[in-house]
Amino acid sequence: MVLRIVIDALIVIGAVFALAGTIGIIKMPDTFCRMQASTCIPTLGMLCVAIGAILYAAIIKQSAADAVKIGVIALMVILTNPIGAHTIAKGAYKSGVRPEKELKPDDYGRDLNE
Repeated sequence: MVLRIVIDALIVIGAVFALAGTIGIIKMPDTFCRMQASTCIPTLGMLCVAIGAILYAAIIKQSAADAVKIGVIALMVILTNPIGAHTIAKGAYKSGVRPEKELKPDDYGRDLNE
């Protein structure tokens, strides 16, 4: 019973983080702030949901195969989300999109010899 409450709480916490990331995307002023809201917060939310799903699959459903699949999916999201966000941000910078506030230091400008 306690385990089921923990699993449900993790899934609800993950959904709240996903909602916060969505609201952050709408509210943030520029592309780079939106990138922060669209990667960090939903990744944490996905981790909470994945941990809850792994606990459910492994303990309640007693399916190790499902738990491993969920773990692999979570690992792939953890590995690919920051790389994708960095690539999109660098592409936006190269195409001329600049932050609203001046960056000090401007790391992308240094990398692009600007």
